[in-house]
Amino acid sequence: MNIDTICVRGRIDYEASDKTGAIALPIYQSATFAHPALGQSTGYDYSRLKNPTRDYLEKLVASLDHAGFGFAFNCGLAAITALFDAIILKQKDGERLHVVCSDDLYGGTERFLNTIGKKLGFDTTYVDTTELSNIKNARKANTKVIFIETPGNPLMKITDIKKTADYAHSIGAILIVDNTFLTPYLQQPLLLGADVVVQSGTKFLCGHNDTLAGFVTTNDKTLAENLEVITKTTGAALPAFDSYMIVRGIKTLSVRLDRQCENALKITEALKKNPRVKKILFPGLSDSKGYEISKRQARGFGSMISFYVDSRETVERVLKNVKIIHFAESLGGVDTLITYPATQTHVDVPEEERNERGITDTLLRLSVGIENARDLISDLENALGATN
Repeated sequence: MNIDTICVRGRIDYEASDKTGAIALPIYQSATFAHPALGQSTGYDYSRLKNPTRDYLEKLVASLDHAGFGFAFNCGLAAITALFDAIILKQKDGERLHVVCSDDLYGGTERFLNTIGKKLGFDTTYVDTTELSNIKNARKANTKVIFIETPGNPLMKITDIKKTADYAHSIGAILIVDNTFLTPYLQQPLLLGADVVVQSGTKFLCGHNDTLAGFVTTNDKTLAENLEVITKTTGAALPAFDSYMIVRGIKTLSVRLDRQCENALKITEALKKNPRVKKILFPGLSDSKGYEISKRQARGFGSMISFYVDSRETVERVLKNVKIIHFAESLGGVDTLITYPATQTHVDVPEEERNERGITDTLLRLSVGIENARDLISDLENALGATN
């Protein structure tokens, strides 16, 4: 089946736990499940371990990612934490591992790696992964993980997944790809050689800014077994109701993203004409560094746009005066949101380092929704203000 049909229909080989023929996925709001007899189980014992609603969702997301195993957690950072816990379980006690990581990465992930990740035994080097030579130069003897986000957050850098995967495997490392911005509908990293995909289900998969979730998908059996242990032990698995909400969101993923991508292209063209906008970061621009790679490894450019304006005063005016667009921290929903990375998503990155990377006090990030594109363009133009 095509991916847009899978989004709506789900897995046709799925055997429902109930026999009512319900079209909507039932919510199994139960903490525990009865056993038929001593030594027998229905396959479900306790919802921290396994729940029928979450089970369906995990198989659905794994199917979209062409993965053998899928795990749903209560937010994206919980998914990343569980993943690194699972990686640690594969290592010798006390062994420190080195991670080469994109320098264009969600700030919360960076905060985890720099604090809890370091305590767990991970040392991280951040580089511009758009150039494979930077990854090679950062490699150490104990480099076992390469972690990329592409498109990057918030600078929209594009990393070649296949080339990076080939190199990771040549040195005995695994490649993790954060695919939040594009989702399986637009980009499928496992088919390009990645070993693990993580994504915040809160964003495009949910699509309505009303549920938190995170996912890990992989074809690595050992890693999957470790993730089962972590889920059972630390208890960050996604609850039944939230699982139902994500399934419901995925049903419209393809039509939402088609509209969002269309809107993003129109908004980008309008921003190019505004003299207060000094630079636009968007993979769909034909003169952008990652344009050809994007066309090769994804079926669309997504709906995330970052852009620099002429001053901090313009930033303040835009954030105060947008009316249709919400000034809020998140992305991927049907509502268009504008975010200020310097004080929101990347506030924990030291200012000097932020500026070196290009996350300056004149950078804005736009998550384009499904509203009428003309209304969104008008809202941005009014908020940017007169130029003479």
